[in-house]
Amino acid sequence: MSDYQISAIGHIQSPYKQKFAIPRQPRLVPEAKAKLIFAKEFNREEFVRGLDEFSHIWLLFRFHETADKGYSAMVRPPRLGGNERKGVFATRATFRPNAIGMSAVKLEGIEYKNGQLALLLTGIDLLDGTPIVDIKPYLPYSDALPDASAGFADTRPETQMSVEFSQQAIEFINKQSHYPELQAFISNVLKQDPRPAYKKQKVGEQSYGMTLYEYNITWQVTDSHHLVTHIELS
Repeated sequence: MSDYQISAIGHIQSPYKQKFAIPRQPRLVPEAKAKLIFAKEFNREEFVRGLDEFSHIWLLFRFHETADKGYSAMVRPPRLGGNERKGVFATRATFRPNAIGMSAVKLEGIEYKNGQLALLLTGIDLLDGTPIVDIKPYLPYSDALPDASAGFADTRPETQMSVEFSQQAIEFINKQSHYPELQAFISNVLKQDPRPAYKKQKVGEQSYGMTLYEYNITWQVTDSHHLVTHIELS
Protein backbone atom coordinates (compact mmCIF):
# COMPACT_ATOMS: atom_id res chain seq x y z
CA MET A 1 0.00 0.00 0.00
CA SER A 2 1.36 3.44 -0.95
CA ASP A 3 1.81 6.13 1.68
CA TYR A 4 0.80 9.73 1.07
CA GLN A 5 1.67 12.85 3.02
CA ILE A 6 -1.32 15.13 3.67
CA SER A 7 -0.94 18.47 5.41
CA ALA A 8 -3.77 20.31 7.13
CA ILE A 9 -4.83 23.51 5.38
CA GLY A 10 -6.39 24.83 8.57
CA HIS A 11 -8.34 23.91 11.65
CA ILE A 12 -11.84 24.36 13.04
CA GLN A 13 -12.79 26.66 15.89
CA SER A 14 -15.93 24.90 17.05
CA PRO A 15 -18.41 25.27 19.93
CA TYR A 16 -17.98 21.54 20.59
CA LYS A 17 -15.06 21.22 23.01
CA GLN A 18 -15.47 17.47 23.55
CA LYS A 19 -16.73 14.59 21.42
CA PHE A 20 -19.71 14.09 23.70
CA ALA A 21 -22.76 16.01 22.41
CA ILE A 22 -21.48 16.50 18.85
CA PRO A 23 -24.35 15.71 16.42
CA ARG A 24 -23.96 12.47 14.49
CA GLN A 25 -24.16 14.31 11.16
CA PRO A 26 -23.76 17.90 9.91
CA ARG A 27 -26.65 20.38 9.78
CA LEU A 28 -28.72 18.57 12.43
CA VAL A 29 -28.03 21.55 14.70
CA PRO A 30 -28.05 24.60 12.38
CA GLU A 31 -27.26 27.03 15.24
CA ALA A 32 -23.77 25.54 15.68
CA LYS A 33 -21.42 28.31 14.51
CA ALA A 34 -17.76 27.74 13.73
CA LYS A 35 -14.75 29.14 11.91
CA LEU A 36 -12.23 27.48 9.67
CA ILE A 37 -8.90 29.16 10.44
CA PHE A 38 -6.39 28.77 7.62
CA ALA A 39 -2.83 27.64 8.25
CA LYS A 40 0.00 30.06 7.45
CA GLU A 41 0.81 28.50 4.07
CA PHE A 42 -2.80 28.90 2.90
CA ASN A 43 -3.60 32.17 4.64
CA ARG A 44 -4.20 34.09 1.41
CA GLU A 45 -7.48 35.26 -0.07
CA GLU A 46 -6.50 33.86 -3.47
CA PHE A 47 -7.16 30.33 -2.18
CA VAL A 48 -10.88 31.05 -1.62
CA ARG A 49 -11.60 33.54 -4.41
CA GLY A 50 -15.05 32.68 -5.81
CA LEU A 51 -15.97 30.37 -2.92
CA ASP A 52 -18.52 32.90 -1.63
CA GLU A 53 -20.63 32.11 -4.71
CA PHE A 54 -21.55 28.79 -3.05
CA SER A 55 -23.98 28.41 -0.15
CA HIS A 56 -22.52 25.12 1.13
CA ILE A 57 -19.14 23.43 1.07
CA TRP A 58 -17.66 20.02 1.71
CA LEU A 59 -15.01 19.78 4.41
CA LEU A 60 -12.60 16.87 4.38
CA PHE A 61 -11.02 16.44 7.78
CA ARG A 62 -9.07 14.12 10.01
CA PHE A 63 -10.47 12.43 13.11
CA HIS A 64 -7.47 13.67 15.05
CA GLU A 65 -8.54 12.43 18.50
CA THR A 66 -9.06 8.82 17.39
CA ALA A 67 -6.53 8.50 14.54
CA ASP A 68 -3.89 6.99 16.82
CA LYS A 69 -6.30 4.30 18.06
CA GLY A 70 -6.25 2.43 14.77
CA TYR A 71 -9.21 1.12 12.84
CA SER A 72 -11.76 -1.69 12.99
CA ALA A 73 -13.22 -3.74 10.17
CA MET A 74 -16.53 -3.94 12.04
CA VAL A 75 -18.14 -1.19 14.12
CA ARG A 76 -21.36 -0.67 16.07
CA PRO A 77 -23.25 2.32 14.60
CA PRO A 78 -25.03 4.44 17.25
CA ARG A 79 -27.98 4.67 14.84
CA LEU A 80 -28.57 0.95 15.49
CA GLY A 81 -28.35 1.39 19.24
CA GLY A 82 -24.82 -0.01 19.37
CA ASN A 83 -26.26 -3.54 19.19
CA GLU A 84 -25.47 -4.49 15.59
CA ARG A 85 -22.19 -4.64 13.73
CA LYS A 86 -21.59 -3.21 10.27
CA GLY A 87 -18.49 -3.00 8.10
CA VAL A 88 -16.66 0.25 8.74
CA PHE A 89 -16.98 1.23 5.07
CA ALA A 90 -20.77 0.90 5.41
CA THR A 91 -20.75 3.56 8.15
CA ARG A 92 -19.39 6.99 8.96
CA ALA A 93 -17.61 5.74 12.08
CA THR A 94 -14.43 7.46 13.23
CA PHE A 95 -12.23 4.35 13.44
CA ARG A 96 -11.26 4.26 9.76
CA PRO A 97 -8.00 3.16 8.08
CA ASN A 98 -7.07 6.75 7.17
CA ALA A 99 -9.20 8.52 9.80
CA ILE A 100 -10.71 10.80 7.14
CA GLY A 101 -14.17 12.31 7.54
CA MET A 102 -16.36 14.59 5.43
CA SER A 103 -19.09 17.11 6.25
CA ALA A 104 -21.32 19.28 4.09
CA VAL A 105 -21.83 22.56 5.98
CA LYS A 106 -23.27 25.99 5.27
CA LEU A 107 -20.86 28.75 4.29
CA GLU A 108 -22.01 31.98 5.93
CA GLY A 109 -19.15 34.13 4.72
CA ILE A 110 -15.43 34.68 4.27
CA GLU A 111 -13.56 36.78 6.81
CA TYR A 112 -10.14 38.39 6.54
CA LYS A 113 -9.38 40.20 9.76
CA ASN A 114 -6.05 41.25 11.28
CA GLY A 115 -4.20 39.28 8.63
CA GLN A 116 -6.09 36.03 9.27
CA LEU A 117 -8.26 34.31 6.67
CA ALA A 118 -11.27 32.35 7.95
CA LEU A 119 -14.49 30.78 6.69
CA LEU A 120 -17.66 31.39 8.74
CA LEU A 121 -19.68 28.20 8.99
CA THR A 122 -22.92 26.91 10.51
CA GLY A 123 -24.41 23.45 10.98
CA ILE A 124 -20.99 22.13 11.95
CA ASP A 125 -20.48 18.69 13.50
CA LEU A 126 -16.74 18.87 14.18
CA LEU A 127 -14.71 18.91 17.36
CA ASP A 128 -12.80 22.07 18.22
CA GLY A 129 -9.31 21.89 16.71
CA THR A 130 -10.22 19.41 13.96
CA PRO A 131 -7.63 19.58 11.13
CA ILE A 132 -9.13 20.33 7.72
CA VAL A 133 -7.33 18.71 4.78
CA ASP A 134 -9.44 20.00 1.88
CA ILE A 135 -12.44 22.13 0.90
CA LYS A 136 -14.71 21.60 -2.08
CA PRO A 137 -17.83 23.51 -3.14
CA TYR A 138 -21.12 21.68 -2.76
CA LEU A 139 -22.86 21.21 -6.13
CA PRO A 140 -26.61 20.58 -5.74
CA TYR A 141 -27.11 19.20 -9.26
CA SER A 142 -24.44 16.57 -8.65
CA ASP A 143 -24.17 16.08 -4.88
CA ALA A 144 -27.88 16.03 -3.99
CA LEU A 145 -29.40 12.67 -4.94
CA PRO A 146 -33.03 12.67 -3.72
CA ASP A 147 -33.72 9.16 -5.05
CA ALA A 148 -30.73 7.57 -3.31
CA SER A 149 -31.27 4.90 -0.66
CA ALA A 150 -29.37 5.05 2.61
CA GLY A 151 -29.67 1.62 4.19
CA PHE A 152 -30.06 1.66 7.96
CA ALA A 153 -29.71 5.49 7.99
CA ASP A 154 -32.41 6.24 5.43
CA THR A 155 -34.20 8.88 7.53
CA ARG A 156 -33.15 11.84 9.62
CA PRO A 157 -32.58 10.74 13.24
CA GLU A 158 -35.37 11.96 15.46
CA THR A 159 -36.04 11.60 19.16
CA GLN A 160 -39.01 12.40 21.34
CA MET A 161 -36.84 14.28 23.84
CA SER A 162 -38.22 17.47 25.34
CA VAL A 163 -35.98 20.18 26.79
CA GLU A 164 -36.62 22.54 29.70
CA PHE A 165 -34.38 25.21 31.26
CA SER A 166 -34.09 26.07 34.94
CA GLN A 167 -34.51 29.66 36.08
CA GLN A 168 -30.74 29.97 36.57
CA ALA A 169 -30.07 28.70 33.05
CA ILE A 170 -32.58 31.11 31.48
CA GLU A 171 -31.18 34.07 33.42
CA PHE A 172 -27.63 33.17 32.36
CA ILE A 173 -28.64 32.89 28.70
CA ASN A 174 -30.46 36.23 28.82
CA LYS A 175 -27.45 38.00 30.40
CA GLN A 176 -24.92 36.86 27.77
CA SER A 177 -24.94 38.60 24.40
CA HIS A 178 -22.28 36.72 22.42
CA TYR A 179 -24.62 34.00 21.16
CA PRO A 180 -28.21 35.17 20.51
CA GLU A 181 -29.27 31.62 19.58
CA LEU A 182 -27.66 29.94 22.61
CA GLN A 183 -30.91 28.56 24.03
CA ALA A 184 -31.99 27.13 20.68
CA PHE A 185 -28.48 25.74 20.16
CA ILE A 186 -28.48 23.91 23.51
CA SER A 187 -32.03 22.66 22.92
CA ASN A 188 -31.24 21.21 19.51
CA VAL A 189 -28.06 19.55 20.77
CA LEU A 190 -30.01 17.87 23.57
CA LYS A 191 -32.91 16.89 21.32
CA GLN A 192 -30.40 14.74 19.43
CA ASP A 193 -30.02 12.83 22.74
CA PRO A 194 -26.21 12.66 22.87
CA ARG A 195 -26.15 9.95 25.54
CA PRO A 196 -24.39 6.65 24.77
CA ALA A 197 -26.81 4.01 23.47
CA TYR A 198 -26.59 1.88 26.61
CA LYS A 199 -27.55 4.87 28.78
CA LYS A 200 -30.75 5.42 26.80
CA GLN A 201 -32.07 2.07 28.01
CA LYS A 202 -31.78 3.00 31.68
CA VAL A 203 -34.70 4.34 33.68
CA GLY A 204 -34.58 6.97 36.38
CA GLU A 205 -32.79 10.28 36.62
CA GLN A 206 -29.35 10.68 35.02
CA SER A 207 -27.03 13.70 35.23
CA TYR A 208 -24.63 14.91 32.53
CA GLY A 209 -22.35 17.80 31.64
CA MET A 210 -20.86 19.25 28.46
CA THR A 211 -18.97 22.30 27.26
CA LEU A 212 -20.35 24.38 24.39
CA TYR A 213 -18.43 27.48 23.35
CA GLU A 214 -16.97 28.70 26.65
CA TYR A 215 -19.85 27.49 28.81
CA ASN A 216 -20.17 24.48 31.08
CA ILE A 217 -23.69 23.12 30.89
CA THR A 218 -25.21 20.52 33.23
CA TRP A 219 -28.52 18.80 32.77
CA GLN A 220 -30.63 15.94 34.03
CA VAL A 221 -32.47 13.33 31.99
CA THR A 222 -35.64 11.68 33.24
CA ASP A 223 -37.23 9.31 30.77
CA SER A 224 -37.60 11.44 27.60
CA HIS A 225 -37.13 14.83 29.24
CA HIS A 226 -34.00 16.99 29.54
CA LEU A 227 -33.76 19.64 32.25
CA VAL A 228 -30.87 22.09 31.87
CA THR A 229 -30.05 22.78 35.49
CA HIS A 230 -27.01 25.08 35.39
CA ILE A 231 -24.86 27.10 32.98
CA GLU A 232 -21.59 28.84 33.87
CA LEU A 233 -18.38 30.04 32.28
CA SER A 234 -15.84 27.27 31.86
